[in-house]
Amino acid sequence: MSYVWVVLVALLGVAPFTAEAQEARRPHRIGVLNEAWAANHPTVEGLKEGLRDLGLEEGREVTFDIRFTEGKPEATPAAAAALMKAGVDVIFTSQEAATQAAKDATQKIPIVFTLVGDPIAAGIVRQLARPEGNLTGVSSLSTRLVPKRLEILKTLAPGIRRVWFIYYAGDSTTMAMTVRALEAASRLKLDLLPKGVATSEELARVLQQIRRGDALFAPEVSTLDIPAAILEVSLLSRSPAVFPSALWVGHGGLVSYGPDYRAQGVQAARLVEKVLRGIRPHDLPVEGADKIDLAVNLKTAALLGVAVPRKILLRADTFRR
Repeated sequence: MSYVWVVLVALLGVAPFTAEAQEARRPHRIGVLNEAWAANHPTVEGLKEGLRDLGLEEGREVTFDIRFTEGKPEATPAAAAALMKAGVDVIFTSQEAATQAAKDATQKIPIVFTLVGDPIAAGIVRQLARPEGNLTGVSSLSTRLVPKRLEILKTLAPGIRRVWFIYYAGDSTTMAMTVRALEAASRLKLDLLPKGVATSEELARVLQQIRRGDALFAPEVSTLDIPAAILEVSLLSRSPAVFPSALWVGHGGLVSYGPDYRAQGVQAARLVEKVLRGIRPHDLPVEGADKIDLAVNLKTAALLGVAVPRKILLRADTFRR
């Protein structure tokens, strides 16, 4: 009997330890939310790369639940709610709409955002050094970069006079961006036309007003697929356009100046890893994008009849031919 009792006690003692060990080995579940058109958005690929570099392998230490809404603003809140119900350990977002939807869905699950141009203007956080609540992340610095984008556009196409700034009307950072853009346009002697659109039909009507000799300023947000629509019109009407990321130059856009999307995902991976180790988001300051690139598509420049100045060629980080 004493032998059986010892064995029973040993088994009872081991059982809780085994359960704890199994729980400890459970991969961290990372929810991903954005308005992209595919699961492999560059920020997501950058996140995975950054986590691998930190020793967190997909399928072993971490798994991903990726929700992308193909530029449909009405689908984003439901996708955020689904991630909350799925019980993910952290939510990784790209752009303002996805970040706001995640913030509205949960005040408990940590959120790490990317591609938010102005987190304070967007109402995502109240301060950068010590964000409140369950959010932190990487700002793409869009508001700050607006004047430089217009300057580059004017340098490439000095004959332009009118620039269309078409954006999603629900983007709360637009006011701050528009103020900066109007100030820069005045210095550069450009007539800036800010146009907010709320539907695909409104977008189509505005794009029909583009005339030869006009230029285009593309927004960062993917809502309504506005940057893609601007790219198409730019190539068809041969109107120069400036984009927020080299991603669009790779698809045929003339020029871009802004953060590297993949690099921003890599940068955010450090914040995600810290959150998974138990550090609270409000103890992690919001960071600015580390890597800002100038990219030029020389083939598109030739199509549009744009002579790329030497100073642009010398400064560019990426060329497409």
